[in-house]
Amino acid sequence: MTTASPPLATPTRQWLGVTLALAGAALFASKGIIIKLGIEAGIDPVTSLAWRMIVAVPIFVVVGLVGYRRRTAALPADAPPLLDRVTVVRIVAVGAFGYYLAGLLDFSSLSFISAQLNRLIMLTYPFFVVLFGALFFRRHVTRVMIGALLISYCGIALIFWKDFSLEGKDVLLGSALVFGAAIFYAGYQILAKPLLDKVGAQIFTSLAVSASGPFVLIHFLATHSFSALAVDGHGLLLMLAIGTLATAIPAYCIAASIELIGPERSAVIGNISPVVTVVLAIFILGEAFTLWHAAGTLLVLVGMWLFGLRGRPKAAAIEVEP
Repeated sequence: MTTASPPLATPTRQWLGVTLALAGAALFASKGIIIKLGIEAGIDPVTSLAWRMIVAVPIFVVVGLVGYRRRTAALPADAPPLLDRVTVVRIVAVGAFGYYLAGLLDFSSLSFISAQLNRLIMLTYPFFVVLFGALFFRRHVTRVMIGALLISYCGIALIFWKDFSLEGKDVLLGSALVFGAAIFYAGYQILAKPLLDKVGAQIFTSLAVSASGPFVLIHFLATHSFSALAVDGHGLLLMLAIGTLATAIPAYCIAASIELIGPERSAVIGNISPVVTVVLAIFILGEAFTLWHAAGTLLVLVGMWLFGLRGRPKAAAIEVEP
């Protein structure tokens, strides 16, 4: 699967691409809702993360193997191997960075904060991508990017202040955890770029997500008994949903949309995800949504829109959220 912008598409391709991008964004937005429902059912975030890998990794393995066979079959006979030992080790390390560490912090934060606040903070990871690019690779940061950052964080501050007044210090801990997840995921995006260029998005993402699975399971077994994986019928449906509906299926919906309408349009459409999270959190979880929350959400979305005009990196990988 490629991320290059396609040639002029037919209206059918355009509509299909937009539909897939909307579906992918909406399904990714359900992740926090499902984790929250799992917590209500007595399934802690680490167990949810372990189940996510148990369900999703086989899907990514199959897709990765198919992509690898296609790529290697197309290589000239005298070409160097697509995956040498050093490349595999680097992808495994980067995958652990993005999907074990970032995922653990992201899932854990939902024990302390609302799904709405979690989603909005996680949405700001592209700011950290640009910040790291400026610090370590001397990439240019414009005034528009800085203004967008300030607007978005003013919105987050509004929601944080309101939730802090309602929930207390748990909001501080939860927010710190998800900010950590955003930072780790931004680092993953930076480290992934040269590996993506070498092996392609499909192979890289499939291997990176799959390689993070053992790290997650080792962490789970170090902190839980194996019997903690036993869940009832309702819990099992939630765990199947976190691995399929909120992980694997939206990843490939967005990958297909990138092929049909290009990474820029897919990224813009993806900005609806926090709105979907807000709606689901209100009607399914019964989370509070005041004028402060509405104003904060609007500021974050405006900031992300401004940032997308100049600064947001083009999508390079099959998008899989931590």
